[in-house]
Amino acid sequence: MILLSLSHIKKTYGEKVIFDDLSLTVDSSKKIGMIGINGTGKSSLLKIMAGLETPDMGEVITSNELVIEYLPQNPVFEEDSTVLQQIFKGTSPFMKVLREYEQTITDLEEKPEDEGLQAKLLELSEQMDRQGAWQLESEAKAILTKLGLLNFNQKVKELSGGQRKKIALAGALIRPCNLLILDEPTNHLDNETIAYLEEVLKNKKSGVVMVTHDRYFLERVTNQIVELDQGKIYEYSGNYEAYLEQKALRESIEERLREKQQSLYKQELEWMRKGVEARRTKQKARKERFYELEESLSNDQKQNLDLNLGTSRLGKKIISLENVSKSFGDKCCVKDFTYTVLRDDRIGIIGNNGMGKSTLLNLIAGDILPDAGKIEIGDTVRIGYYTQESQALDLNMRVIDYVKEQGEFIKTADGSLISASKMLERFLFPPMVQYTPIGKLSGGERRRLYLLGVLMQDINVLFLDEPTNDLDIYTLQVLESFIDDFNGPVITVSHDRYFLDRIVDKLFVYKGNGEILNIPGNYSDYAIREQGEKEAPVEVKKEKVVTTRKEQAPKLKFTYKEQKEYEQIDSVIEQLEDELERLDKEMAENATHFARLQELTKEKEDKEEELAFQMERWEYLNEKAEQIARQ
Repeated sequence: MILLSLSHIKKTYGEKVIFDDLSLTVDSSKKIGMIGINGTGKSSLLKIMAGLETPDMGEVITSNELVIEYLPQNPVFEEDSTVLQQIFKGTSPFMKVLREYEQTITDLEEKPEDEGLQAKLLELSEQMDRQGAWQLESEAKAILTKLGLLNFNQKVKELSGGQRKKIALAGALIRPCNLLILDEPTNHLDNETIAYLEEVLKNKKSGVVMVTHDRYFLERVTNQIVELDQGKIYEYSGNYEAYLEQKALRESIEERLREKQQSLYKQELEWMRKGVEARRTKQKARKERFYELEESLSNDQKQNLDLNLGTSRLGKKIISLENVSKSFGDKCCVKDFTYTVLRDDRIGIIGNNGMGKSTLLNLIAGDILPDAGKIEIGDTVRIGYYTQESQALDLNMRVIDYVKEQGEFIKTADGSLISASKMLERFLFPPMVQYTPIGKLSGGERRRLYLLGVLMQDINVLFLDEPTNDLDIYTLQVLESFIDDFNGPVITVSHDRYFLDRIVDKLFVYKGNGEILNIPGNYSDYAIREQGEKEAPVEVKKEKVVTTRKEQAPKLKFTYKEQKEYEQIDSVIEQLEDELERLDKEMAENATHFARLQELTKEKEDKEEELAFQMERWEYLNEKAEQIARQ
């Protein structure tokens, strides 16, 4: 069922066109992940879908049965409401009854002998029966318990930021709807909560549209990816992996079209350079085509995030921690921790919210002092520290001036110099944006600018505190590439499993009460090990069984069919690989013939599936052949 349709919509802020002539249809079977560089209008598009903003042009067509639940990046809370009251906010009669019921329960705890409240509770209970609200209340409490919020009557104003985010998330999940719209739902959530949210959304019987940077989340939840790119929208069926494959094909086709346009442009440029007499016979139409082609090539320059900066020399002594401890009141964040940071360290700090992960970074950076123990930092160490708070950017400062504070020219890894303006262009801040105040940038653009400022500081040690919050996937990919080439240690606090798998080879794992384990490997290695320990079978002592020769298993051998398959499988695989190579060449030749290209793409997908199957058979048959040989 189609729930919502955007038709030719346009949205501008001041002189900046966010998107133009954009169309999209959302139906109840879709789990849509929306991606794009910060500032392309993802959050604005979600607000238009949710009915909180209106487009400048175009229309939003909605089904009569549409019921939307929207979770913004920064939810607004009623400070004096309880956890359950906050979840049951809403204007529907259903929610009003639930809210009144929970409030009456709270009031009765204070005045248990009040007959008026007792009568009101009885009346509300009957209304709950009529509307079938008991199940919803039970589900709400179950979700809150899963999220670690056990005191349902606690006031919102008493909760931490992470706990508030969980309340907002629980409310969005529990309130009845057939279209759930989520803006960065995984920000500030720990890994256990994110894994739980994945399962809930995969099984939810409603349409879902979400903006998120979490690539594992996109991989496991979505069945469609929508990409916003320079005011245009591109739709891809499947999850994040399918999106990467389809986008690579699209960009390959576009690159070939661009090459043909450039060739045509050169021919037309020669014609334009000829004298006026030569132009008079065909002038107007051909000149118009030339200018259209020139504008198309000018606007179609592919933007790439690129960062290749030099780093200062790092001596032998870097950072050492010896028996370091830190507490705040009764809360112990770090207990008797010892570690020596190595030049090539790539360390991820993980653990549930509120355990003190950022405290450890602040201790190492020297921003706070330990209660006990010793921290020594080498003389040549220059730390770049990307914090969660962006260190209060001056919103009145121009973008270009912020970068120029690091220098008019910046030294790159190959020793050359690049201007502040060119560096901004590499980091997707075009000239028209560079002279605007920072306050006019989107939240994600400010985070990207702040990241650029940190990385430009001639550093040789990098600390990152939740770097994946509010940064788009493209910026994260550049950060990951920067870390690959960075000649110094990197320590990051993060809940982003993909990011941790991509860059770290060691984990500091918070277990509670200041205990920190030093574990080798990335996040997936750790998760597999933890899961294995939880599911390890209980060892059961078995009686010794004496087996006679007759009872022993028969000798292993190939069946007749397997023997023939084993003899032929190498040539079958080679033939399939040749077929795929032929298809790649034919697709390149038919880059502009979209009907034929579609046929070839389908044929290639079939061949790739067949090759994958044959490779699995090859592994099985060769393993069996080895077992037979060992006999």
